[in-house]
Amino acid sequence: QVQLVESGGGLVQAGGSLRLSCAASGRTSSSAAMGWFRQAPGKEREFVAAITWNGARTYSADSVKGRFTISRDNAQNTVYLQMNSLKPEDTAVYFCAADPIFATVRVRPTYWGQGTQVTVSS
Repeated sequence: QVQLVESGGGLVQAGGSLRLSCAASGRTSSSAAMGWFRQAPGKEREFVAAITWNGARTYSADSVKGRFTISRDNAQNTVYLQMNSLKPEDTAVYFCAADPIFATVRVRPTYWGQGTQVTVSS
């Protein structure tokens, strides 16, 4: 079992930056692949970025490439999403996710956090 708690959301102007954090706990949290998803009002939840258990590989959605960076610190059991050059269309609830398998965390992760709101004003 893995528990995930997100933090770092808030209100920011377009062009600004935010860093989201996801604190993971549980027996297998340090060996799990981790990911971020987001869900805007009236839209389906969509994949944002993922990282392998050791940070060796990352994968990002085309819509955020070059602007968002996922990273992790296993000593702190924390995954980060650095978001730069934010746009109003990035406004959404951002969810942290985890799964034992990297390929699965990108499409159907087993564990989810509760989400944190990110609002980008124009």
